[in-house]
Amino acid sequence: MNKILLVCCLLFFTVCKLHAQQNNLSENLSKRVTIKVKNQKIAEVLSQISTSGSFYFSYPGNLFNTDSLVTLSLRNTPIRDVLDQLFRGKVDYKENAEHVILRLANLHLTIDPENITTADHLYLISGYVIDTKTGLKIKQASVYEKRLLQSTLTNNDGYFKLRFKGDYNEVILTASKEAYRDTTLIFLSNINIKPEGYEDSTSGRKTRASNLVENLGIGRFFVSSKQRFQSLNISGFLANNPFQASLTPGLSSHGMMSSQIVNKASYNLLGGYSAGLNGIEMGGLFNMDKTDVRFLQIAGLFNIVGGSVQGIQMAGAVNSVIGNIDAMQIGGLSNHVRGNADGLQMAGAINIVKGEMSGFQAAGLYNRVRKNFKGLQIAALANMAGGTMTGIQIAGLFNHAKTVKGLQLGLVNVADSSSGYSIGLLNLIKKNGYHKLSLSSNELINSNLSIKTGTQKLYTILTAGQNFSDHDKIEAIGFGLGHEAQLGSKLSLTFEYTAQLVSTGNWSKASGLNKLQTNLQFKICNGVAISTGPSYSVYHTNQPEGSGIKGYKQQVEPGYAHAFSKNTKGWLGWSAGIILF
Repeated sequence: MNKILLVCCLLFFTVCKLHAQQNNLSENLSKRVTIKVKNQKIAEVLSQISTSGSFYFSYPGNLFNTDSLVTLSLRNTPIRDVLDQLFRGKVDYKENAEHVILRLANLHLTIDPENITTADHLYLISGYVIDTKTGLKIKQASVYEKRLLQSTLTNNDGYFKLRFKGDYNEVILTASKEAYRDTTLIFLSNINIKPEGYEDSTSGRKTRASNLVENLGIGRFFVSSKQRFQSLNISGFLANNPFQASLTPGLSSHGMMSSQIVNKASYNLLGGYSAGLNGIEMGGLFNMDKTDVRFLQIAGLFNIVGGSVQGIQMAGAVNSVIGNIDAMQIGGLSNHVRGNADGLQMAGAINIVKGEMSGFQAAGLYNRVRKNFKGLQIAALANMAGGTMTGIQIAGLFNHAKTVKGLQLGLVNVADSSSGYSIGLLNLIKKNGYHKLSLSSNELINSNLSIKTGTQKLYTILTAGQNFSDHDKIEAIGFGLGHEAQLGSKLSLTFEYTAQLVSTGNWSKASGLNKLQTNLQFKICNGVAISTGPSYSVYHTNQPEGSGIKGYKQQVEPGYAHAFSKNTKGWLGWSAGIILF
């Protein structure tokens, strides 16, 4: 009996506790909190609210920008009211156990026709766009006929007016506004119908078009505020049309609908703004396209594309593509691609690809690919590849790649690692590079300093030397290439070629010295090695023997040299020295 009583008591207390918890959970939105924040991220504000109310928020990541900054100062306020002020009606709330679920509010609007006029070849409709929940008239809402490609925006009073010319049995108007659900009405003569099961014949053409072009500084300058509202309201609607002509964005044969239409042929006297291109587009000054461009686009100044480009894009100044390109891109000043590139880029100054590229880049100043590059880069100043470079970089000054799997030709070449070749005055390879300083003597010059940079497979040599003597001075500078073969942990063999200019006191009359040499190197300790080996030199001069300045050697070649001709001599020699680093 006592056991039964104990079990009943436990069940009673358990049920009471669960009931109390359920009551508490169902009242999360009614709990009161005090919150004071200034310019704080909305995600952090929600975290503070949930901690104060002892519950959790649950919401999809794309519901709002969690990094948005908000300022709130509320005291002893219900959480529902706090959220209303935070989201201003754009988010709905639902409680589920210990969670408060945030979701997009389903806002609805309707078209309230005020006047419908029909006449021969004329159809006039005016009215208001209204929020069905609040009854308020909605400003800057788009009202448009999808098939006829005509549209307008409501004014500050929510009023619109559209005029259609032609013979139409029906006009189908759609009203759209950002954060609202679209609504569609069919007008038949003087009768209007609000169809519940209306099926949009253009729904197959719906897509989510990016408005990135309009958000650029130059886009905001050329695209009117009305067109930007239009793009926000009906970003999910795109149509196709054979042809359009524009004077400027907005002054187009498609009117305000131009930014929602993909054209096969587009001519912009000064400039135009379209949804995209599937053919040919020409602009006297500029072309701007919201989505993809295919085949041929030509502008006097610039082209801006919010999607990808396939075909040929040419501009007198700048081409800018937010997506990818599979194209030939030619710009008088610069080409800029935010995505990946496959094809050819040529610019008078700069080419930039923020993704990967495969193809050819040529620029008057500078080429840059932020990720991997495969192909050929040529620039007067510099080439850069942020990832692996498989191909060739040729620059007048500077080449850089994270990993080299090809050839670099420039005054200075830089890489993190290399399995390829770098040829320049300086080749700086971080991980597996070859960086040596050589102090040596040979049969001709007793003091030589050489800097060797690159990789063991191929390094370049900068050399300078002077024969210190009271009567036999010689000065020389030169450039060369070398290869080092590792014979063991301490022993290696080098093969080097250098071309040098030799002066006997007058550099304007310097002679040429070409030298092949091989050296056996022995590593004494880390950073120090000794080297020695034979060499063969070929010396050519147009100066007669004894023409050197006083104190300089009058005959450069040794007495045992053999003659190839009157001015060209060859001989076997030697070198010995110390290698540092």
